[in-house]
Amino acid sequence: MDISSADYNNFRHILESQSGILLGDNKQYLVASRLSNFIKENQIPSLSALLAEIVRPSGKQLLQKVIDQMTTNETLWFRDNYPFEYMKRQLIPELKRKGRFRVWCAACSSGQEPYSIAMLLAESGNSMAAEIVATDLSSRILDRAKKGIYQDIELKRGLPEHKLRNHFQASDKSSWQLSASLRNSVKFSSLNLLKTPYSNGRFDIIFCRNVLIYFSQENKTKVLNGLIDSLKPGGYLFLGASESITRDCKPLDLVRCNPGLAYQKPA
Repeated sequence: MDISSADYNNFRHILESQSGILLGDNKQYLVASRLSNFIKENQIPSLSALLAEIVRPSGKQLLQKVIDQMTTNETLWFRDNYPFEYMKRQLIPELKRKGRFRVWCAACSSGQEPYSIAMLLAESGNSMAAEIVATDLSSRILDRAKKGIYQDIELKRGLPEHKLRNHFQASDKSSWQLSASLRNSVKFSSLNLLKTPYSNGRFDIIFCRNVLIYFSQENKTKVLNGLIDSLKPGGYLFLGASESITRDCKPLDLVRCNPGLAYQKPA
């Protein structure tokens, strides 16, 4: 699929304004690789024609499908490990003393992160201690997450063998489904991180990991301030290993998890 500079720049603007995803210069090949088959399957003659459709008031559903195609859903079980160890060692005992607490996994992708937290709570005897909320922009990936079905290759990415035995049942020869109790412990819903302020309440712990790397500096600050507003006083924010707060963010205290870092909203 050939993409003109004008069409590419137009697409970049639409994608960033609607999803926050920032495409760099000369990434036409990426757009072509992710949208060529989609355009053919939907019998759309060109990228120009697709752009004309998704900006119309009637094109919202098509726009969502395009965003789904462009979203990177790279995720792991217990990614980087330290946030989960710090939760187990420090945060769960601390928050339980105050009563039931809330955890939000923003940009949850196919569900490995919130389900990792659900396993942690179940294995520590704290299944009823927390409400887990998981959101993502992609409706397609949320549908996958709710089913809790994963292929062998996905389960090998960070999931210990004993957790597979304890929490999954074989779905077919090459896939496994998470137990109903853990699936039901996570509330999935659609949310666009650019649409601040957020309407899903306030939280004691927020995970927003490995998504801000795709955003501009301005949108990073916008999202981070929205997340900070959604934290309860004394609440904790976990970002990805290569992410940090920006200089224009509202105040947060740095917490050393040894290893790794988190941020805490001043009480």
